[in-house]
Amino acid sequence: MKTYKIAAIPADGIGPEVIAAGLQALEALERRDGSFKLEVEHFDWGSDYYKKHGVMMPEDGRDQLKPFDAIFFGAVGAPDVPDHITLWGLRLPICQGFDQYANVRPTKILPGITSPLAGVGPGDLDWVIVRENSEGEYAGNGGRTHRGMPEEVGTEVSIFTRVGVTRIMRYAFKLAQSRPRKLLTVVTKSNAQRFGMVMWDEIAAEVAQEFPDVTWDKMLVDAMTVRMTLKPKSLDTIVATNLHADILSDLAGALAGSLGVAPTANIDPERRYPSMFEPIHGSAFDITGKGIANPVATFWTAAQMLEHLGEAKAAARLMEAVEKVTADGVLTPDIGGTATTQQVTDAVCEAIRASNI
Repeated sequence: MKTYKIAAIPADGIGPEVIAAGLQALEALERRDGSFKLEVEHFDWGSDYYKKHGVMMPEDGRDQLKPFDAIFFGAVGAPDVPDHITLWGLRLPICQGFDQYANVRPTKILPGITSPLAGVGPGDLDWVIVRENSEGEYAGNGGRTHRGMPEEVGTEVSIFTRVGVTRIMRYAFKLAQSRPRKLLTVVTKSNAQRFGMVMWDEIAAEVAQEFPDVTWDKMLVDAMTVRMTLKPKSLDTIVATNLHADILSDLAGALAGSLGVAPTANIDPERRYPSMFEPIHGSAFDITGKGIANPVATFWTAAQMLEHLGEAKAAARLMEAVEKVTADGVLTPDIGGTATTQQVTDAVCEAIRASNI
């Protein structure tokens, strides 16, 4: 029996609620599948840890995480801690420190969930957004001088390297090549940003030569929002910068019905370090403790984690269970239902136990 070491970091807001749900589903999968085992260790890092210790995680946090096979992450952010402290204190140091340069965000309309787009249902919107996750607009290069003075200056310098752009472009082309439609859309803003973004366009054209069977086009990011909304069937795999893909993937989640169903994988494709898996929805303090957080994004995220670990059959079993439950109308309030987090989780676990895959 294969054993995988999983580091669980529930962190903030609804994070502990959805991670608990995800682990319950993973335990049901373990028992149903019988060929693998997950050894889960919990880490109490996050905003509460920050309030006690002045840091979001210990100085040797990454060293503690390094021996694990994967990281299962809840959410980060609290109303009484500045967002740049929570993000740069926990999530980004893990992503950047472990060079998880491919952020992969699949989106599709699940059975039983209604999209806000008229006339669009399951099968009409089925995308994967690949986000460059190590540099670009979130490289952290910049600073502030003359604080509080009239002449105060703040700079946020986007860093684009040939290595960084080439590797994410190649990852996106390979992913597009593996999907039935073999279609990739490259998103930039090269009309206004004539250096880094033009380099993105040029490298896309270079890498495309390696993938003659992939059809690709490019879009300016503002026009892309229109295309996603009005012509969702025209898209399949999408690649964009750290900032652009961050924004577009939230739009994608909303168009699929709710951010509560949107997953994320932060991947080190070379497998030098553990990859990290997290739902998109954030800490959602407005519903924390109410028992109505949507666990579907976390289940889908867990499926991504299983795929990364090589447990494709278990991942497929989990997604089949999720789609059965949504099709049966067991939905949380964010997608028009009345079910609680626990009711959805119990239904998914029951579907796993009944699965014949």
